Amino acid sequence: MSAADTDSWRKVLASSRWLNASVHTLTLAVLSTFFSVLTGFIYAYAVVRGGIPFVKFFSFIPILHLVTPPFVGGLSFILLFGRQGLFTKGLFHADISLYGLPGLLIAQTLCFFPIAFMIIKGAFEGINPSLEYAARDAGAGRFRVFRTITLPLALPGIVSALLFIAISVLSDFGNPMLIGGRYNVLAVELYTQLTGWTNAGTSAVLGIILLIPAFILFVLQRIVLNKNGLRLATIGSRSSSLDMSLPSMPVRILLFIFCGLIAFVVAAQFFAVIAGAFSRIWGVDPGFTVNHLKAAFNYKSELLNTLIFALLAAAGTAAFAALLSFFVLRTELPFRKTVDSVAMVPAAIPGSLIGLAFVLAFNGRVLHLTGTRLIIVLVMIVCDLPAAYRILLSSLMRIRSTLDDSARALGASRLRLFFTVICPLTARGIVSAFVFTFVRASGTLSAVIFLMTFTTKLTSVVILNLAAQGDWGRSAALALILTAAIFVSLGTLRLAAGKQFFQEIWER
Repeated sequence: MSAADTDSWRKVLASSRWLNASVHTLTLAVLSTFFSVLTGFIYAYAVVRGGIPFVKFFSFIPILHLVTPPFVGGLSFILLFGRQGLFTKGLFHADISLYGLPGLLIAQTLCFFPIAFMIIKGAFEGINPSLEYAARDAGAGRFRVFRTITLPLALPGIVSALLFIAISVLSDFGNPMLIGGRYNVLAVELYTQLTGWTNAGTSAVLGIILLIPAFILFVLQRIVLNKNGLRLATIGSRSSSLDMSLPSMPVRILLFIFCGLIAFVVAAQFFAVIAGAFSRIWGVDPGFTVNHLKAAFNYKSELLNTLIFALLAAAGTAAFAALLSFFVLRTELPFRKTVDSVAMVPAAIPGSLIGLAFVLAFNGRVLHLTGTRLIIVLVMIVCDLPAAYRILLSSLMRIRSTLDDSARALGASRLRLFFTVICPLTARGIVSAFVFTFVRASGTLSAVIFLMTFTTKLTSVVILNLAAQGDWGRSAALALILTAAIFVSLGTLRLAAGKQFFQEIWER
C-alpha cells in the first residue's frame, strides 16, 4: 500500500468525515453481527433441537439464501421496505424511509444470518444428548439445562460465527451502497475516493484503517478455533443414540412462529425480485410487462462474463486448495505452517481492499494486468481460497495416512499419489469447494468493482448501478436472470454428479 503516503494519512486523520465513517463502520459491524448471530442461533436451535414441524423446509431456507447473490438481498429490501416498498407503502400505506442504519441492520441481518445458522447448526448437532439427560435427572429444569449445558457446548460455534460474520460485515459493500444513504461506511468511501475522485492515497489509507479491525478479528478467530477444536471433538461428540430433550410446548410454538416469520421474509425477498422484474413501475404501476426482462437481455455479455469468470475461478480455487491442503497435511516439506497461515490471510482482508491492492499492484509497466480478464479471475480465486482450503483440509483429514504410505511403498511419486489416491477420495470436498466458489464468485461485488472495464463488465456491478439510478425494473430483471442462471448451473452439476453425491456436498 505504497499509495498511503504521509500526506494522505494526515488528510484522513484530520478530517471528521473519515472519523465518522470509521465510527459508523464499527457500530454497524457490532450491531449487524449481534443480530445476525442471534437470529442464526435461534433459527438453528429451533431446527436442530426445537422439535418444530417442517424441519426440512426451514433448513432449506438459509441454504437457498446462501446460494442467492448477496446484493439481491439489498435490492429486494428496497423493493419491500423502500418508500415505494411492498410492505411500507403497499400494505401499511406509510411514507417511511429505512435508508441508513435501521435499514442496513435489517438487510445485513437477513443477509448474514444463514452463515450463523450453518455454523451454529453444526455445533448443536455435535452436542451429546446424554449430558442434558444427566442434568435433568439431577433435578435441573429445562432453562437451567440450556444455560449450563447446551449453551456452553455451543459457545465455540457461536464465537466462531460472531468473528466470521463481523469480518464479512466490515467488508460488505452492496448493502451499504444501496441502503446506506448518508450513513457512510469505510467500504463505500474507499470505492468512492478511488473511482469518483481518483484519490488512490486516501483510498489506500481508508483500506488500511478498515483492515485493522478485520485482521484483529481474524487472529481472534484463529485462536478460538485452535483452542476449541479439541473441546468440540471430545466433549461435544455426539456418540449417543438418545433422542434430544425438547423444549416446552410454548417455547416450541414461539420457535415455530419465529422460523415462519424468517422464512416468510426470505420468500418475500424472492417474490419482490420476481414481481419487480415484471411490474411496469414498482410501487406506482403494478401492471404486468416483460419489457424489463427484454431489456435485461441486452446485458447478455455481462452475464456471460460473470458465469465464465466464476467457472474459471471455481475450477482454479478448487484445484489450488486441493494442492495446498495436500502440501500442508501430507508432506514433510518445510514451511508447511507458513503456507497454512498465508492461505488463510485473505479471509482477514475485506474484498474491497483486495481489489484496491490488485489495482495498485498490477497497474505498472512491468506487470500490467489491470483491465484484463485474468486479473478478475485471480481476485475471485484469492477472495474465496480460504474457505475452499478449509473445506479440502476437512476432507483430507478424514483419509488415513496409511493409504499414502501404501502408495509410496509401491513406488508412487507424490504427484501420482495426489492424482490417483487423494483426488478420488476427496472428490466430494473438491466439488464442494467448486460449488461454493462458483456461487460466491457469481455474485461478487466489492473486490471486482475496481477492476472492470467496458469489455469485462460483470452482472453484479451492472445490477448495482441500475439500482443506484432508480431503475428497479431492469435491476430486478437482471438479478432474476443471474439467480436463475446460478440455479441452472447448480442443477446441471447435480445431474452430472448424481443426486446422492450432491446432497452429501450440501450437508457440508
